[in-house]
Amino acid sequence: MKLPVRLVVLAAVLATAACAPQTSGDSSSGKDEKTGTLRVWLFQEVNNKPKEKVVDSVVAGFEKAHEGTEVDVEYIPVETRAQRIKAAFNDPASAPDVIEYGNTDTAGYVKDGGLEDVTKDFTDWSEAKDTDPTARQSVTVDGKIYGAPYFVGVRALYYRTDVFEDLGLEVPKTQDELIETAREIRAAEPDLYGLAVGGAYTYGAMPFIWAAGGELATGKGGSYASAIDSPAARKGIEAYTSLFGDDNCPAAKCAGMGGNDTVTAFASGKAAMAIGGDFSHQAVEAGTVKGKYAVVPLPGTEPGSIAPAFAGGNNIGVLKSTSHRTLAVDLMKRLASKRTQGELFDAMGFLPTFTDARDEAADREPFVKPFVETLAAETRFVPASPAWAQIDSSLVLPTMFQEVVSGKKDVAAAAEEAARKMDDAFASAG
Repeated sequence: MKLPVRLVVLAAVLATAACAPQTSGDSSSGKDEKTGTLRVWLFQEVNNKPKEKVVDSVVAGFEKAHEGTEVDVEYIPVETRAQRIKAAFNDPASAPDVIEYGNTDTAGYVKDGGLEDVTKDFTDWSEAKDTDPTARQSVTVDGKIYGAPYFVGVRALYYRTDVFEDLGLEVPKTQDELIETAREIRAAEPDLYGLAVGGAYTYGAMPFIWAAGGELATGKGGSYASAIDSPAARKGIEAYTSLFGDDNCPAAKCAGMGGNDTVTAFASGKAAMAIGGDFSHQAVEAGTVKGKYAVVPLPGTEPGSIAPAFAGGNNIGVLKSTSHRTLAVDLMKRLASKRTQGELFDAMGFLPTFTDARDEAADREPFVKPFVETLAAETRFVPASPAWAQIDSSLVLPTMFQEVVSGKKDVAAAAEEAARKMDDAFASAG
């Protein structure tokens, strides 16, 4: 009798992870066993049950197709993924066979020698031909493919239609109007955050930097220099951090909040607005605001403009250390297949990475429209450098935001320090 999939929610990173030795450039096990237990690490969502149901179905089909196999699934916190996965690269004996990882992590994980090259497996896969070119690029490093795109993510503005109607407010058309509206709501409804923001919500802050004309870094081909302390970037940082205060989202409560926290605040009725992703739709639908909200593209600085959004999303990859390569690749394809992506869209609101599947989703569900409009307007990505994983895991940008909102540093000083840390990371990456 096969064991059921076990859900293990990891609330913290092992203290020893931070002391892990340097990763090896070649951690291949050299084995390809056709039976046994495969371990899978997937990300924990705000409301994870619908995702679990989809994954359980995939796993059941996989186990039925491969007699003598079992799959053990763990759901790990997104915020601590870097330390957890880096530790796994260093300890093949306890490492998973298959992981979900953020598309910003690809270059770093490849440099660490942790991901298996699946170029031939992916290109031979019949469904791969319909993959969005941008999504395909997110699993590609130096022409080689290191996984399968899982979903594409982009953020927009969720707002409470009942609150806006009761207060006679118009939907903001610029970021200045957004900030003003957030404060009006807070003044009228002191128990609500006008716009839920988080000091640890990097991808919610980036559109403010980009809309102001700023950049995270400049360069290409692996050679980058930080631009986070440029005048334009500082203007965007100023706009975002101005939202932390008693007149909108008190710093004492909001400085430590991440993206999931802001979505939870909105879904539970504690915020009138939030910057959330297409992937946040299911969690909001499961909340107390169901039927009382709408979504529009996040406005830019000019009336009618859309703020550039981070082109996010996740991938599914196979670890180089797996002793079940053939099975792991098959499970990767099943988890990232058109059928699974369609089910995840229905269950979670994740936008498919296959163009035909995404078009079908947009035709079927109107909530997709503002996210598709955002994708069509302008999206940006983080520097395509292995250094980004270090910058991200070291919390360089959240630290910058938190220093500003706590009053420890002004924008110029905090941005200068963040730029120095980023440049050190770029230099160490080679």
